[in-house]
Amino acid sequence: MEMLKAVTKGRRATVGGDAGYDTEQFVKAVRSINVTPHVTQHTKRASSIDGRTTRHRGYQISLKKRKCIEQIFGWVKNVASMRKLRHRGCALVQWMFTLALSAYNLVRLRNIAIQTAKA
Repeated sequence: MEMLKAVTKGRRATVGGDAGYDTEQFVKAVRSINVTPHVTQHTKRASSIDGRTTRHRGYQISLKKRKCIEQIFGWVKNVASMRKLRHRGCALVQWMFTLALSAYNLVRLRNIAIQTAKA
């Protein structure tokens, strides 16, 4: 617990996750160790995430940041063909993943350059 306090620097720690983690058992377990669950609320059934969490600005920021990260992984899986790995061995898979993320960064840079040229 001391390490958790050192990492959060006086702020309450948070943990993010998708709607699959919106269960009563997970939310209670996380809150019992003084961590705020920033998981997406279920829309088709009752959510275990209540107003204590969703009313804060940090919850909305956390969801936006997680969405950005999920978009990167979606691009890597679909466009960079990393959904099903074709190689074996940690070194080769790591190299392929690094190559895919490098390509993603090049695409991002191109899109940012186009946006700034239009502005």
